Amino acid sequence: MYLKYALCAATALSVLGTTGAFAETITIATVNNGDMIRMQGLTEDFTAKTGHEVEWVTLEENVLRQRVTTDISAKGGQFDIMTIGMYETPIWAKNGWLVSMDDLPADYDVDDILPAMRGGLSYDGTMYAAPFYGESSMIMYRKDLMEAAGMEMPDAPTWEFVADAARAMTDKENEIYGICLRGKAGWGENMAFLTATSNAFGARWFDENWKPQFDTEPWAKTLNFYIDLMNEAGPPGASNNGFNENLSLFQQGKCGMWIDATVAASFVTNPEDSKVADKVGFALAPDTGLGKRSNWLWAWALAIPAGTKKEAAAKEFIQWATSKDYIELVASKEGWANVPPGARKSLYENENYKDIPFAKMTLESILSADPNNPTVDPVPYVGVQFAAIPEFAGIATQVGQEFSAALAGQQTAEEALAKAQALTAEEMEAAGY
Repeated sequence: MYLKYALCAATALSVLGTTGAFAETITIATVNNGDMIRMQGLTEDFTAKTGHEVEWVTLEENVLRQRVTTDISAKGGQFDIMTIGMYETPIWAKNGWLVSMDDLPADYDVDDILPAMRGGLSYDGTMYAAPFYGESSMIMYRKDLMEAAGMEMPDAPTWEFVADAARAMTDKENEIYGICLRGKAGWGENMAFLTATSNAFGARWFDENWKPQFDTEPWAKTLNFYIDLMNEAGPPGASNNGFNENLSLFQQGKCGMWIDATVAASFVTNPEDSKVADKVGFALAPDTGLGKRSNWLWAWALAIPAGTKKEAAAKEFIQWATSKDYIELVASKEGWANVPPGARKSLYENENYKDIPFAKMTLESILSADPNNPTVDPVPYVGVQFAAIPEFAGIATQVGQEFSAALAGQQTAEEALAKAQALTAEEMEAAGY
């Protein structure tokens, strides 16, 4: 049963040169998602191969983004590896803040990385971060509750169907809520979900002249639909719920449907953690018939900040953690259903993975997201659930706070949209757009 945890030949040579006196201790900042927690538990394999020790700084998603952005922009040097995504990578690479990944050895097989992931983590044709896992978003739903409601989930449902099903499945007296969706404020929390959803409703962040569009009918439809649905069929306190909170609710059997990252599929179907593991079905994120679905495209990736004094050791870690061998290592320890998904083509060609129930839907969701054409009407930006401009993170964090407050009942959707329009217009004007 023992697998060969062989690094590629080139890496093996560098390993020989780094054990003993040349061993380093590298510091890695990462997000507190399940796959990253699992990676930390397997780090002894890396240390045994290389001699390098690893210190982890594990943070909640919003806090991670703030910490690594502050550190790299100020050249703070706290971290040797940062966990970042498709939004930060091209912007930071353009600024000269990241070490390129163009010298990875042949056996690493960079061409095996899914084109959507490689492209999103590149700048000017060069990859600057390696995907640990890739994701889109999709519907995870309780097949038993759907059947009890007398409904059948299509592979590609509409938002109208999802809303009807959510209301039919809701049983608040027994703490079963038809739908769980992100409400926690943050550009990568509620705004990732709502921006992707708005694409399906015909909305966009900016028109072709960079004029904010929150004062348009499609955004009003998006936000009112979301708030009404959550009030009628969502859990209490939804404005505080992000990925991890909704994951916990779903695993406890309290959600009829959850629309979120495809990477969650292995967690909701794991019988050790999920009370409903054998009752979960999957479908594409919903649409409204306008030609765009509500799914996003993202990779949590590992990058090296320029200026680290431990670049060689950091690159060895990235080769280990994002390799085919690492996927085999996880499979040997925890089964194929729990390997990091969405990054490599070879995983979806692997006979051991083909029958995993969520594999096909995950790949279809990733391939259907188009960051170059994310919206119904034309836009001047790239990105499905974000606009790839430096100003976006700050603006979207403020907008997310307004939308979260509207979900909490502290203001109306109309008031939240008016504030979003005003603050976005002010920020964009100040930035010179």
